[in-house]
Amino acid sequence: METYDALLESITPTSGQTRTILNPATGEAVGEAPIHDLEFLEHAVATAVETQPAWAALGHEARSAALLKAADAVERSAEELAQLLSREQGKPLNGPNARFEVGACVAWLRATAGLPLEPETIVDDGQTRAELHYKPIGVVAAIGPWNWPMMIAIWQIAPALRMGNTVVVKPSGNTPLSVLALVKVLNEELPEGILTTVSCGRDVGARLTDHPAIGKIMFTGSTAAGRAIIKSSADTVKRLTLELGGNDAGIVLPDADPKTIAEDIFWGAFLNTGQTCAALKRLYVHDDIYDAVCDELTTVAKAMPMGNGLDETNVLGPLQNKAQYDVVANLVQAAKDSGARILLGGNPDPDQPGYFYPTTLVADIDNNNPLVAEEQFGPALPIIRYSTIDEAVEKANALDVGLGASVWSSNPAAARDVATRIQAGTVWINRHGAVDPRIPFGGAKQSGYGLEFGVEGLKHLGVPQVING
Repeated sequence: METYDALLESITPTSGQTRTILNPATGEAVGEAPIHDLEFLEHAVATAVETQPAWAALGHEARSAALLKAADAVERSAEELAQLLSREQGKPLNGPNARFEVGACVAWLRATAGLPLEPETIVDDGQTRAELHYKPIGVVAAIGPWNWPMMIAIWQIAPALRMGNTVVVKPSGNTPLSVLALVKVLNEELPEGILTTVSCGRDVGARLTDHPAIGKIMFTGSTAAGRAIIKSSADTVKRLTLELGGNDAGIVLPDADPKTIAEDIFWGAFLNTGQTCAALKRLYVHDDIYDAVCDELTTVAKAMPMGNGLDETNVLGPLQNKAQYDVVANLVQAAKDSGARILLGGNPDPDQPGYFYPTTLVADIDNNNPLVAEEQFGPALPIIRYSTIDEAVEKANALDVGLGASVWSSNPAAARDVATRIQAGTVWINRHGAVDPRIPFGGAKQSGYGLEFGVEGLKHLGVPQVING
């Protein structure tokens, strides 16, 4: 374990181009991030190619043991990593935020190390024996976002390494320090050269998506960026796992208890101040309990303090960057201009430093309003009335994305019946956004393809091979 200052110093470049990373809550400098060039990227890829065969040859047991040691290293530096994450990304230390994210990194590493993956006997009838095995792909490019920079990096790194691949990580330009520090800590226990970070701009980063030595790309980000990766990876026929944009719907059935579900709905929507791909972003509530749900949600939301993430009392932070702040502000303004009813928020303080947008609840809004139809990715939740279940399902399915969804009811069987009608990769019952390293996760429609997590996620980091005979 090292101090926060020592950790930051260890990832601070001593030469080459850099750029200053600012705290989105205060505008103060956090640190200097390298701007790696094409030569650095090529060296990183070449190193990954060179070290991959020996790493693969160790086998699952040894690779899992290495992941467990890496998890221990992250745990030793957990507080320092959380402090850096809070400063760079903006999320508070407490609540389901910075300390939670670092803890999730540890949990995911350990869970991934423990997943069983044995050859599958497909046919064994006395004449034919066919087994399905999974071999390493080679070099995996892991391209991550700025909203959960450490946790999503681990979602990509852990299964890729477990399957015998080596990894080149490209963090978001908004949050490179967090990922650089995380990888530095992981590499305290991992063999040299199997995990490298390239902190670069889009022009250099684009080389990863068409590089002939890259066998697989894991990407979490916008649908538009995902389409670009699909095109640029086509010539080399790379394998892809794409977790793209979502606009998750939640449907509250008329038998739900508004008071019981209010806090879980709040966190489903406002986890990480709404900056979560699989956050609840549009809530459909039956006429019979619409007003009660609005009232209970407002009560819960009012009690959640927002502010500088280093203040131990806060559980909501700023938007991570000005561009995302503007998206949220413009969508809420469109809702206000349309005559929608603002239950809470919608009134940012122009004199407050940082990219803080207040917790905002919007009622009596049309389903076609931009705040409903477009992904806000921030602390603003539209609440839409419905009269029949068919109407709610139709509205939930109307968009071209389908990452997650949820159904809220006091009758789990009725909720599951509705869940089967929703077009989304995951549908939660009486919760939203709860991911688990044992349970596969992936999107439907234009929210991407490929699975992460669990044994199925491991398989997506391997090449299937049938041994027949």
